[in-house]
Amino acid sequence: MSIVNYIHKVLYKIHINLWLKEFKKGKKTMARKCNLTGKAVLVGNKVSHSNRKTKKRFLPNLQETSLSSDILASSFRMRVSTNAIRSIEVNGGLDNYLISSKNDNLSSEALSIKKRIKKAFQSKE
Repeated sequence: MSIVNYIHKVLYKIHINLWLKEFKKGKKTMARKCNLTGKAVLVGNKVSHSNRKTKKRFLPNLQETSLSSDILASSFRMRVSTNAIRSIEVNGGLDNYLISSKNDNLSSEALSIKKRIKKAFQSKE
């Protein structure tokens, strides 16, 4: 076994052990993606004054907020972009936003909430 392969294996084990320690502490890595709009990380170029290009990640502005549903009379903690928060306010609340939005962009958690809202809305009528 070459020394490069040995070093690679040792570094891999160290990385896994560090990840397990963080996972056991409760610090789970989450995708940088909005649960409602589907906004995710974009990759582009940072262009300097001399027109030199280097790779850059454009991260969405995600906030951990609790959104309340009027029909279900409960609140849900979600990781949502500020753009989605504005859209929820414009649509008149979480219920109206989820009912009017398409299923393609919603996460599995948001889809389950949408199903519960539709079911409660139909039983009210």
